[in-house]
Amino acid sequence: MADSHPPLDPAVLPPGVRSRFVDNGNGLCMHLLEAGHEPAGRACVLLLHGFPELAYSWRGVMPALAAAGYHVVAPDQRGYGRTTGGDANYDGDWRACRFLNLVQDAVGLLRALGVPRVRAVVGHDFGSPVSAWCALTRPEIFGSVVLMSAPFAGLPGLGPASAQAFDVHAALAALPRPRKHYQRYYTTREANDDMWRCAQGVHDFLRAYYHHKSADWAHNKPFRLAAWSAEELARLPTYYVMDLHETMAQTVAHEMPSAEAIAACRWLPEHELRVYSAEYERTGFQGGLQWYRCAADAACGAELQPHGGRTIDVPSMFIAGRCDWGVHQNPGAFDAMRTRACTNLRAVHLLDGAGHWVQQEQPAAVSRLLLEFMS
Repeated sequence: MADSHPPLDPAVLPPGVRSRFVDNGNGLCMHLLEAGHEPAGRACVLLLHGFPELAYSWRGVMPALAAAGYHVVAPDQRGYGRTTGGDANYDGDWRACRFLNLVQDAVGLLRALGVPRVRAVVGHDFGSPVSAWCALTRPEIFGSVVLMSAPFAGLPGLGPASAQAFDVHAALAALPRPRKHYQRYYTTREANDDMWRCAQGVHDFLRAYYHHKSADWAHNKPFRLAAWSAEELARLPTYYVMDLHETMAQTVAHEMPSAEAIAACRWLPEHELRVYSAEYERTGFQGGLQWYRCAADAACGAELQPHGGRTIDVPSMFIAGRCDWGVHQNPGAFDAMRTRACTNLRAVHLLDGAGHWVQQEQPAAVSRLLLEFMS
């Protein structure tokens, strides 16, 4: 399978991390970052990113895991970055991004790498449910799982916070301050161009987006919501429950950090943000947005129904930033994960000084927790 783009420039990667391509046998030429690949036979750790991220989001964690003796693999997932072979057109084969096919992407990648079993699969944001489904459906391959930022409540449609329970979107739009849920917005045809062709440009859009959801934004002080209702959801920040007539680019532009704040940002300096913005300027966002369409699609959800009632029984851990609203954006999901969905949950960690981008904001702390868990 021909590569459409070269590997990432080694100059943007930490020492010991390489960029290369692997045919995963499931229709993709996957771009991955890899560390600790020599000598052969090391226990493997698979790292799965979320939206709008890339394999690059694990750059602060990979060297520490490799130094501890692990073979560390972080791919650009289907629809992202330099991975090719999927369909990133709105009218294309977006259902290839359903959860069980994303599990097969991971299984195929490991098979291509000659890895029969991983010590742990670690997923952040939308990578968290993918990791959860890996552990739930293929525990013989995924020996443990670490979920980050997004709690796993179990089968969609059965949890206490199910978006399918009633038409919350109509109720949000009918509020005195009309609102809309970002996940519904991300399924729309216009969402990609709203971000890709936004007035401020992709680089500044991503700067504001990452800032708005990080611990650097002073108003990220999460708390539990009482119910999956419009009134309760409207208490979420606007990056989750947007004003009805604003795009995501317009939403986060209100919180664009100052030049001084950008210069002071140690966890995402401009030269590192440029790696993200250069990729998204080239690809747009639709490849990642296809995932939201699958998550909201009844047919994709029906494919998961045969697994109803199953739990994650391999050792598991949850990590998030203490300033991360992702922990509570789906009311009840956090408790469902701890009491029902994960039967062998070893630890829950909420890290100070981190918002949604926990492995980027606090890479040393995340690395330490991962190593403790895997040992």
